[in-house]
Amino acid sequence: MNKFIIPLIAFALLVVVLAVGVKHSPENTIVPSALVGHPAPEFNLPELLEPGTTVSSSELKGKPYVINVWATWCVTCRIEHPVLVQLKQLGQVPIIGINWRDEDDLARQWLAEFGNPYTHVPVDKEGRAIIDLGVTGAPETFLVNSKGIIVHRHVGALSLEAWKKDFEPLIRADLGTAANAAGSAAPGPT
Repeated sequence: MNKFIIPLIAFALLVVVLAVGVKHSPENTIVPSALVGHPAPEFNLPELLEPGTTVSSSELKGKPYVINVWATWCVTCRIEHPVLVQLKQLGQVPIIGINWRDEDDLARQWLAEFGNPYTHVPVDKEGRAIIDLGVTGAPETFLVNSKGIIVHRHVGALSLEAWKKDFEPLIRADLGTAANAAGSAAPGPT
């Protein structure tokens, strides 16, 4: 019986240490990204919903947009999906949903069943575009400004609260800057 006491005490101490660590960890842990502040990587990928066509990052330049990495095998993506559908209804920015290492038929069925929040659905079967983005797992969401710079990265399921707190101010600032730049480029009175 004594041979079980030491491992049991060690296990109990480990549980206590982990519980204290979880309790004192920040709620929204920010995972640093080497790409925030840098140009979004270029991609040219097949379009899920229009076979035979591609989606290119060059089509998106000049306006802010969101890249959301998702897959049907991703449990957390299922939790996040209704939020993305709500965000599409707000119409603030296009949402590009990169479907990662998935089966095309399953992805189409998912979007038909749960709604399609995406403007484009590029397919990344090999995961090359995902690697270029520095994705560590699905879901991950990136905000790219009108200059093509990644200005924010969100790891995990996106919530409306995180959208309002982290994304909307950056979108407003970018759209305001773009409007001001367009206004200053307009010819003055003659």
